[in-house]
Amino acid sequence: MNTDQYSNKITCAYLYSITKYGYPSDVRNTVQYIDEMKSMGFSSIELEAIGEANVEYMFKHYPLIAEQLTSANCSVPVFCIVLPKLGSAYSSEQAKSLELFDKGCITANQLGANAVLDNSPLLPLEYPKNAPIQRHYSSATLSRIGLPAGFDWNNYWLSLTNTFQKACAIAANYNLSYHLHPCEGSLITGTESFLNFASSVKSENLLFNLDTANQFYYKDNLPLSLLRLSKKVSYIHISDNRGNLVDHLVPGDGEIDRNSFFAMLRTIDFKGNFAIDVGGAETNIADIRQAYIRSANWLNEKLSAYALN
Repeated sequence: MNTDQYSNKITCAYLYSITKYGYPSDVRNTVQYIDEMKSMGFSSIELEAIGEANVEYMFKHYPLIAEQLTSANCSVPVFCIVLPKLGSAYSSEQAKSLELFDKGCITANQLGANAVLDNSPLLPLEYPKNAPIQRHYSSATLSRIGLPAGFDWNNYWLSLTNTFQKACAIAANYNLSYHLHPCEGSLITGTESFLNFASSVKSENLLFNLDTANQFYYKDNLPLSLLRLSKKVSYIHISDNRGNLVDHLVPGDGEIDRNSFFAMLRTIDFKGNFAIDVGGAETNIADIRQAYIRSANWLNEKLSAYALN
């Protein structure tokens, strides 16, 4: 497939590799993931480092990854750094995560990215030691986990916002914006909670990774979200949802009203990228490759119709 068929604003999200190979996908196969995304017609792709070991691996091997990106003629507008303990109830774990975040930002910069992205800070609970990182921390799971002994919300909030101010400063040092992704089990699930958090952090480069499926599930009105956030959004994860499960369907296969959504994008003069974010273990898609190709063609048509490309 000719990559010229797709607008350069269309990015293949890392969820493709996660869906095909599990979470977290083996970071040692990153070169393979690049080739697979390229073979579907994408020249703009997401890459991701999930947890400490993967951040260290990508930091150590970024010259090899960068070489493959050049060979495949691919760009990485956003590099994902998944560090759940950045929002830990313990300041020592936040500090350790900041060190890893710095390495992630160096990697992002060396790969030519203009932004980094992480899930929003998790609820500050007493998670089991060595608990595996998850994409979504369900309410059923979290209801069985309590707060740390002696937990004080005001002290935690000050520590958390200070940590994220430092993270934003680190990202800015490498000319990167820092996107927070709304998800189940985190302090940020939609527009209101992000705006509240951003008003405390007060960092210009802290942005919101609007995720259509997650926010539709949480009953966040998407056009109003775009209008309120405006320039705080420059990267959108596109997938569909039926409103009763946090799944990520091919656009058009769910219940999201796309016409009002794209009309508002035009109203706010959106200039950013769209990442196709279809799949995940919670989503029943038999052929993930065809799902991404179908989504890219659909999105290409929408961007053309609304003069967003």
